[in-house]
Amino acid sequence: MLKKLFSSSVRADILALLLNSPDEKFYVREISNILRKNPSGVKRELDNLEKMGIVVSERVANLRYFKANRNSPLFGELRNLIAKSLGLPGAIKSVLRACAAKSAFIYGPYAEGKSTDTIDLFVIGGSSNLKKSLDNISEEFKVKINLLQYSEADFNRLKKEHPERVNEILKGQKIVLLGRP
Repeated sequence: MLKKLFSSSVRADILALLLNSPDEKFYVREISNILRKNPSGVKRELDNLEKMGIVVSERVANLRYFKANRNSPLFGELRNLIAKSLGLPGAIKSVLRACAAKSAFIYGPYAEGKSTDTIDLFVIGGSSNLKKSLDNISEEFKVKINLLQYSEADFNRLKKEHPERVNEILKGQKIVLLGRP
């Protein structure tokens, strides 16, 4: 839906990324890697969005960083539109990509279709600010997100030392968001 509403799928993807992580700053190549889009197309759309006042940029050394403009009169409306069109799993996936998670899935009652007020999220990799970004989504969708986050090394250690715990989580219903569980 968003890709039809906006003139470009690149623009829709950029808006989803920046508006779901409004406190994060990204440089052009970083955004193109996260979204798997051509850097020149990403740069063109970022420039257009900046002219519209939807994103702002700042130069640090020789890199130009972009982030959502919280002062834009369209910020809240666009954020709500993206949240509604992506849905909760899509919004979480967008944040996971921005935080460079390797693998992630929703498990437990939400994945089984039994509960919609609490989400159990299992993540391998990702930056240390993932929790903060997920708090924004939690607040927006009015759900509690229980985050289990492991580095790849810690997850491999957990599999060796407590395989029963890992199997317990992996054997149930899952909604895979990134990578493989």
